[in-house]
Amino acid sequence: MSQRVCISLDAMGGDHGPTTVVPGAAIARERHPEMTFLMFGDEAILAPLVAAEPRLKGAVEIRHTALSIAMDEKPSQAVRTGRGKSSMWKAIQAVKDGEADAAVSAGNTGALMAMSKICLKTLAGIERPAIACLWPTVRGESVVLDVGATIGTDAEHLVEMALMGSAMARIVFDLDRPTVGLLNVGTEEMKGNEAVKEAARRLREADLPNLTYHGFVEGNDLGKGTVDVVVTEGFTGNIALKTAEGTAKQIGSYLRAAMSRTLSAKIGYFFARQAFKALRDKMNPSRANGGVFLGLEGIVIKSHGSEDAHGFAAAVDLAHDMARHDLMRTIRDMLELTPAGASS
Repeated sequence: MSQRVCISLDAMGGDHGPTTVVPGAAIARERHPEMTFLMFGDEAILAPLVAAEPRLKGAVEIRHTALSIAMDEKPSQAVRTGRGKSSMWKAIQAVKDGEADAAVSAGNTGALMAMSKICLKTLAGIERPAIACLWPTVRGESVVLDVGATIGTDAEHLVEMALMGSAMARIVFDLDRPTVGLLNVGTEEMKGNEAVKEAARRLREADLPNLTYHGFVEGNDLGKGTVDVVVTEGFTGNIALKTAEGTAKQIGSYLRAAMSRTLSAKIGYFFARQAFKALRDKMNPSRANGGVFLGLEGIVIKSHGSEDAHGFAAAVDLAHDMARHDLMRTIRDMLELTPAGASS
């Protein structure tokens, strides 16, 4: 694809809306000067914010959209009221129409997934989409999916997710054959439910050319970075994600309390502050913000609704990379290379 990458933004989505989206876009564009934006939302609010950002000069087209989707709105209601006219829908529609290479929203996750499935449809050969995220590990990062798109799964869907997650890992980590593990209650082959065991058999026997099947991994392997891609169903994946985020905040609170308890602790913190800063940056969820909706006929990225501008910029960065390196083609290529019977 060409150097130019256009990202469509649901500028009204998230807890903070335009006051996060606009500066977040500016931060991302500073890193990717060739990037342009279509911003969907209230022009009266967006125009002065964009005008105040010199980094966005000549890079933004605002498209006025009066309707936005509330964070607590039910997906079915959001589709009924927002289809064709909300800032979220129009950001997705821009991808379908070929005006944008990827869409980013910090809005209601359920509504975003429902609208994306209706507007973009799923890829041929993919049963259900999944949400993939980048997970900080001691080795760097891993791709983890599904972290909340669907509840429950079968062997076919787990294999599909292995393929899609591997396609994403090939782009993000520049790997020819990412290692893939199925999240399970143990590493022994006899453990796990029937769907996980059957998916393991198919992946092992398929010997796919663009991924290396590692086997089962456990919860503690997530942080170790044992594999490049961890595959699980949405219920388990979402609980694991929220648990990790909560644990990171808990450890941060413990450290702050410990470092301020005594004079000697404060002196120790002064000399070790660079090390603590590195730890804080490593554990910061904003650093890996952005869930990729995999399995759709287009690229959609979900940012955390509570993120600040730097966190939203990370989601835009991810959208840029997925579009710039042609995620859709990579997924299609992997699906075409999959032997008949591997996913069915």
